[in-house]
Amino acid sequence: MSEPLPIDFRYGDIAAADFPSLAWRRALTKAATTLGSRRLRYQEPQGSIALRTSLQAYLWRARSLRCSHEQIIIVNGSQQGLDLCARLLLDPGDRFVIETPCYWAARHVFESVGASPQFVPVDEEGLRTEILESIKKARLCYVTPSHQFPLGHVLSASRRAQLLRWASNAGAYIVEDDYDGEYRYDIQPIRPLHAFDEAAHVIYLGTISKTLSPLLRLGYLVLPPELVDAFRAAKRLTDRHSPTLEQAALAEFIQSGAYERHIRKLRRKNAQRRAALLDAFSEYFGSAVTVQGSEAGLHVVAWFGKYSSTQEEQLAKKARSAGVGIYPISELYEHWRAVAAKRRAGFVFGYAALEERDIRQGVARLAGALRTA
Repeated sequence: MSEPLPIDFRYGDIAAADFPSLAWRRALTKAATTLGSRRLRYQEPQGSIALRTSLQAYLWRARSLRCSHEQIIIVNGSQQGLDLCARLLLDPGDRFVIETPCYWAARHVFESVGASPQFVPVDEEGLRTEILESIKKARLCYVTPSHQFPLGHVLSASRRAQLLRWASNAGAYIVEDDYDGEYRYDIQPIRPLHAFDEAAHVIYLGTISKTLSPLLRLGYLVLPPELVDAFRAAKRLTDRHSPTLEQAALAEFIQSGAYERHIRKLRRKNAQRRAALLDAFSEYFGSAVTVQGSEAGLHVVAWFGKYSSTQEEQLAKKARSAGVGIYPISELYEHWRAVAAKRRAGFVFGYAALEERDIRQGVARLAGALRTA
């Protein structure tokens, strides 16, 4: 394993200093006291009713998503949620629709059950839903409509409606990954697909990995009612249930209001980090860099006009030699070598794990390293 870099723009990471240690310790203590002897028993595979009820209320307040607590299943992070969707909704030889570029872990988990990806490109309005009509017999569509990963586009209202119609007509399910829906800066919150009246075929996937910690391994699925029994049975077979104490603590954390206070604080801090990154790009690169997807989320894509995408690996090595981690976007496309030959160099920059001074210093170091590329 390589040594940690002094300044690492790896996307997906969040700052350890942002974790609300004292408030979480209180929630854990109260949960341990409340659970008592129940900590020594197997629990419901679907998740604790206290946490599911808390999430039901939170999703309505934060995301305008209406559901019953019976539709919610607690999973060990979003990856287990994706794995359950793959196992239960796809058979070997089935087709699934996925964006390009895309979240690689979702693509690979669906492929792992023998299903074949049907890549649909995205543009400034998100997934190009008009292409869906030409795709036959797809069983599932995986999308990131609130902040497309990695490009950051928001799926437009007309395309949301078209996607929902396609799913209904095709008898396919939509897996809506709302991985960073809590973070909006220059735009109003976007209603998830699951909040629409026509959302009978939508599975909503949420996580606390971007708000609390990925180490807690807690996420959740909001399912159409007809899928609940099958997912509950599959969860029981997979690992019986998610960690009991952490579920109880998260339920207390949400019920007390501490979770939403924490999110408001995080939103302000990450808005400041985002501003520091955008200012640094402007100062050190000017018009030579175009930044995309900065209106929401915890990462941006930076396109370097002076370089072709075939140089991405070389530029990343130059940056590492200066103690800076940057991550090429080409590997997130379906046929990255073919795509790389056709456009400029692009990198995904995560900023949620860095302090503002480190962000500025990282961009300054990067500018110095690329002068010799």
